[in-house]
Amino acid sequence: MTELPKIFDPAEIESRWYAHWESNGLFRPERPDATPFTIVNPPPNVTGSLHIGHALDNTLQDIVIRYERLRGKDALWVVGTDHAGIATQMVVERQLNAKQQKRTDFTRDEFVAKVWEWKAESGGTITSQLRRLGCSMDWANERFTMDEGFSKAVVKTFVELHKRDLLYRDKRLVNWDPHFRSAISDLEVETVETKGGFWRFRYPLADGVTLADGSDHIVVATTRPETMLADMAIAVHPDDERYNAVIGKEILQPITGRRFKIVADEHADPALGTGAVKITPGHDFNDFDVGKRAGFKAGDMLNMFDADANVVQTADGLIPDRFLGLHRFKRDGVDGAREAVVAEMKALGLLVPHVTKDKEGEPVEADFEPRTIQTPFGDRSNVVIEPWLTDQWYVDAEKLAVAPMQAVRDGAIEIVPKTWEKTFFNWMENIQPWCVSRQLWWGHQIPAWFDEDGNSYVAESEAEAQALAGNKVLTRDPDVLDTWFSSALWPFGTLGWPEQSDKLSRHYPNDLLISGFDILFFWDARMAMQGMEFMGEAPWKKLYLHGLVRAADGQKMSKSKGNVVDPLGLIDKFGADALRFFMAAMESQGRDVKMDEKRVEGYRNFATKLWNAARFLQSNGVTASTSHEAPAAALPVNRWIIAETVATVQAIDTAMTELRFDAAANAIYHFVWDQFCDWYIELTKGAMDDETRAVAGWAFDQILVMLHPFMPFITEELWHLTGARPNELIVAQWPQALAAVDSEAQAEIDWLIRLVSAMRTARTELNVPPGAKLPVIVRDASEETHRRLDRQGVALARLGRVESLTFGEPPAGGAAQIVVDEATFILPLVGVIDIAAEKTRLAKALAAAEKERDSLGGRLSNPSFVEKAKPEAVAKAREDHAEKAAEAERLKAALERLG
Repeated sequence: MTELPKIFDPAEIESRWYAHWESNGLFRPERPDATPFTIVNPPPNVTGSLHIGHALDNTLQDIVIRYERLRGKDALWVVGTDHAGIATQMVVERQLNAKQQKRTDFTRDEFVAKVWEWKAESGGTITSQLRRLGCSMDWANERFTMDEGFSKAVVKTFVELHKRDLLYRDKRLVNWDPHFRSAISDLEVETVETKGGFWRFRYPLADGVTLADGSDHIVVATTRPETMLADMAIAVHPDDERYNAVIGKEILQPITGRRFKIVADEHADPALGTGAVKITPGHDFNDFDVGKRAGFKAGDMLNMFDADANVVQTADGLIPDRFLGLHRFKRDGVDGAREAVVAEMKALGLLVPHVTKDKEGEPVEADFEPRTIQTPFGDRSNVVIEPWLTDQWYVDAEKLAVAPMQAVRDGAIEIVPKTWEKTFFNWMENIQPWCVSRQLWWGHQIPAWFDEDGNSYVAESEAEAQALAGNKVLTRDPDVLDTWFSSALWPFGTLGWPEQSDKLSRHYPNDLLISGFDILFFWDARMAMQGMEFMGEAPWKKLYLHGLVRAADGQKMSKSKGNVVDPLGLIDKFGADALRFFMAAMESQGRDVKMDEKRVEGYRNFATKLWNAARFLQSNGVTASTSHEAPAAALPVNRWIIAETVATVQAIDTAMTELRFDAAANAIYHFVWDQFCDWYIELTKGAMDDETRAVAGWAFDQILVMLHPFMPFITEELWHLTGARPNELIVAQWPQALAAVDSEAQAEIDWLIRLVSAMRTARTELNVPPGAKLPVIVRDASEETHRRLDRQGVALARLGRVESLTFGEPPAGGAAQIVVDEATFILPLVGVIDIAAEKTRLAKALAAAEKERDSLGGRLSNPSFVEKAKPEAVAKAREDHAEKAAEAERLKAALERLG
């Protein structure tokens, strides 16, 4: 047994133990006959680095996998990274730009080769950071969504979905990123409040038609004047009496002269703007739906922008040449289509100015009414996303969603917390076709070929496509697949599918998926769709959704706010164990985690307390236990700690079954800090006989095993420093909650703890000098209390600083009285403290605490404060009020003790 160093150094321990575990294959011990337990990690982007959300997500997964490994299961945690199409292509293009090169300077194959080079050199950043967090993943079988085997699964899936009429090509609106010249997913769109406006334009009614008020035009309000060149209708609400007479009549596009109809649609809000809305189905998602309801086919909808968001001629050829080539917005000081359209409408006298009044009350005209607009931006390009009508590949998500919804209803998939079921069903029941094609070079190239007439041939290889096409010349689709398409195969593609194997049949379905709620639709639901379609059963039995990690004040973390917390910085400062324990203790189902560095520091202190407890035990001859079962014990204190150990094992097992990470963490925390370190060690000081050494060694071993999933590094280190072991802690045996619980011993030691705690509290509150020993007089004690005092008298005298213990009536004069169960314990204080002065001090302190309590209570009962103050200010006031109320109660009790 090696003597423990005085100082606990997390950094040195963590690097050493992680390397040992990984190099010895301890994350994946050979257990072919054991019950399998499988989880897959949400594959982080290969371009990524560890952020605080990853730290939470992966800590929870590691706690589960270490727990199941300790329980003897064949625990597999599948690890890998996502090729992250747009993000990775952007990184490599930036590197090229730094050398005055661009992607198009190379062939597609040359560029893809450069991406692979980047991946080999820099693509392992996040995986090394996951190791720093302590993630015990199956690194020996690490997967990548672009590796050969996984790519085979992706191609197979695409072709099979097409064969089953679940994947097709269609012309629809997509989120188009003009910077990347590609469609992007909803998850890659950030909605940002920007300064915009409402422009009002007069659209002339055709053929001499007028409104009921005699007007020969309709005023249309719009936030996007530039798209009016592709207008195809004007919509009004069917119940809007202002426009009833002209529904179905024709109106003129003011600049192009295009004739189109006024349609009735509930999308038009009579209370918004003028109640009349221009419909541009090729450039607005709502307008696209209105256009379909009005009978427009997608192929007939007008698109007035190219891939760079520059104006191009529409199918009807009516856009004047002076607009062609203009960018949609003003750029580099050059007016765009928006400015040109507004200027022309103004010159035609068809712009209705927005009129306000200046300080003197005089009318002031402006071209538009200022408005705050919810504007979609690409999260990586930071350019405004353009709804764009284009041909893309789509998956029939509506049909694929049926089986997962039924699985949740039947209980084949259990969603935890259950409250997320409603959100799941709401999204799945209203699911739209899933656009899976992207206009990039990096990714899985779509296995489809086109002939010169535009017909497509979907096949797993070019030879198979050519066989389908006959002698026609084919060109492969240049697009790649959305990364969510490939990651949707993660639960079975990582296990070797489409090849059949023992590994696949043994570990599919997975047992659990842990994920942030923010990817419930983009990843979780899509895995459920693909898993049930291709494997015939749900990909996992249970889906656990955790919240976000927020800043201490509850705000969402963002670089712009400057409140982002770097988990690696916290690991450097406090150690990975402390950060992991914080994440577990704060993870309460259904709630976001508020970042609190002080609490991380507190768990670092917890690790130090454990370390010091080990040093104390070692100095008293306590070594590693030789038995998995609890030793025989006669002393109540030893029978008590055995019972408390068993109760803690049971509490953790229950919490882990229910995925209550906070409950599991708090159970082991309070057992270690309160029962073992604060009381058991105190109660056994100076009384370390052979029985106590055996029990202490056993209990401490159980602590190390129970704490290991949460704090793997310090527990493994102490496991080896406290005695000779047959194997590492990571593959040790989880405690069995089988020892007989001695309720009598539990009750006796709990009684002693309550009595000592009450004595210490009274002494502190009454300013009794710490070194003073006091006589204690006991009154109204039962026979059981007499027996307990006989057995625990020595411990009580030492821990409670008791000079003598007698039974009967107290002497005259001031004394503190403590009631524990039926008995009253009296501590005479005459000559120990100035009783009159102490009463005065306590009364003064009580009055101050009550005054502050009542002042805070008044603020909280004021509706204007609660409703108007910042939420954090109200929360702080409630906290302070509770603190002052508790303080007042303590002072009142102390004053009453003095009589």
